[in-house]
Amino acid sequence: MPYETIPHKVLKNGERVGHRPAYYVRQDGSWVPTSWREYADEVRDAAKSLIALGVESGQTVNILSSNRPEWTIFDVAAMAAGAVPAGIYATNSPAECRYIIGHSEAPVVVVENREQWEKIAEIKDEIPTLRHVVTMQGTDPIDDPMVLTWDAFMAAGADVDDAVLQGRMDALDGQGLATLIYTSGTTGPPKGVMLSHDNLAWTPAQVVGPLGLGPDERVLSYLPLSHIAEQLFTIHAPAIVGFPVYYAESIEKLADNLKEVEPTVFFAVPRVWERFYSGVDKELSKAHGAKAKILGWARGVGTRVIDLRNQGKEPTGLLRAQHKVADKLVFSKTGAAFGLGKAKAMISGAAPLATEIKQYFAGLNMPIYEVYGQSEGSGPTTINLPGRTNLATVGPAYPNVVVKIAEDGEILVKGRNVFLGYYKDPEATAETLKDGWMLSGDLGEIDGDGFLAITGRKKDIIITAGGKNVAPKPLESGLKLHRLISEAVVIGDRRKFLSVVVTLDEEHAAAFLAERGEDGPAHLSESIAAEVQAAMDELNKDFARVEQLKKFAILPRQLSIEGGELTPTLKVKRNKVSEHFADVIDAMYED
Repeated sequence: MPYETIPHKVLKNGERVGHRPAYYVRQDGSWVPTSWREYADEVRDAAKSLIALGVESGQTVNILSSNRPEWTIFDVAAMAAGAVPAGIYATNSPAECRYIIGHSEAPVVVVENREQWEKIAEIKDEIPTLRHVVTMQGTDPIDDPMVLTWDAFMAAGADVDDAVLQGRMDALDGQGLATLIYTSGTTGPPKGVMLSHDNLAWTPAQVVGPLGLGPDERVLSYLPLSHIAEQLFTIHAPAIVGFPVYYAESIEKLADNLKEVEPTVFFAVPRVWERFYSGVDKELSKAHGAKAKILGWARGVGTRVIDLRNQGKEPTGLLRAQHKVADKLVFSKTGAAFGLGKAKAMISGAAPLATEIKQYFAGLNMPIYEVYGQSEGSGPTTINLPGRTNLATVGPAYPNVVVKIAEDGEILVKGRNVFLGYYKDPEATAETLKDGWMLSGDLGEIDGDGFLAITGRKKDIIITAGGKNVAPKPLESGLKLHRLISEAVVIGDRRKFLSVVVTLDEEHAAAFLAERGEDGPAHLSESIAAEVQAAMDELNKDFARVEQLKKFAILPRQLSIEGGELTPTLKVKRNKVSEHFADVIDAMYED
């Protein structure tokens, strides 16, 4: 019997629970379902079409789109045909698309719309392997021999025998390459994280029991599907459990969609939780008099109850009775206001979430379970779970995963969630996989109860509040090409956008001002500020929107060894820059 991969599970659901809804999309003011039987048929047709287009087992295909059913159909179909799907962020620039398509040598790319097609049109002549571009439903006709509409693509495999597809699926192996997740490294271009079929099927199965997941769950898909965390909730867990996915209309309509769908499982990055926190705190702060007293009392009750439940206990006696009253007066209303009144699992990941925010929501009877991990671990490495949660940590080891701390403080991981290696990069693979352990690159501490706390990162990757991993070096190096800029340090860890602080080349700055007959401090010159702004705007053209610099500040002095911002070898100490110029940095984020 062949290994049961995610495609096997999807097709089996088509037979086992074929009448139940697999996914919903919003059309004409209502949520329209597609059954598991129909979804399975779509996957089968798409897989046969890829075979008809000449895609061989082991070849990579790309997906350039926001979250839509076609994303998932194409992804699962590619794996069913023995191919390897690799998502590209919808916000990526043409240059970034060119790198991933070229690096993965993809013969087929599916794009969401004309806007995404235009990125491909700009670079397609530079990618010799690319033969076909498939546009998703709703795209206006495109006059190019390379382009297939979604309907034409789905019909392309009509003459492929079912036995051919079955043969491809029978050949799938648990340790075989299933997908590539392209993730930024500390320097240079992104690396392709190779995940196996076993990685994808085994990892979500470990929390079905602890989270109490069943076929009646509902999830809302809205975070980029190029990220392994969203794939876990939109593709892999639904395939295993059989629950439906609702595809959000857009991130702008997330709040409305949440209230309509009322998901039972909700995953969000810190920036989303921060927005929720800001909104609810603003509203609750308006309470006065008796309402304020009731709210304060309820939050105290909620905090005590969640503290007990985090330890695997339940409230009894008076506290239990108080909790029922607090739920009726406060908790049921606040949960419903978010569309999370029916959520049994609210999960945060991809970047650190402030303990204060987790405590705030706990007081409103909305426990957030934080997960820590990376693409190389198929998403999770540790996770707080119902009955075993410490809000000040990222939880104990993921079920059936081993986590330990190396002598230098680095977090090491071992388990069936650990990746195969980096695509076409044996050197980076050897640096990350050693003696059966995955080296995370993060620093941490494990307490006596097994809970992990993250203390830092060995490398300088910035993780924004939105969970985007950004390598600062390309941005910094690009800015320092300008003759007026001597140093640049990108800021953005746990921030909602990237900014940069720069120092000026004193000689060039003096000459620049002299040419214009200006005097006064160079760092306060509007003319120099305009030059820096222009340099930043030009640099941003080569980066995706989430990687672009939004603001800058010119520091009043140079970074120095004496000041503590530079090492003896003149390397920048980022933490010291952030510490010494905190006022300047905070001012960029005040709005």
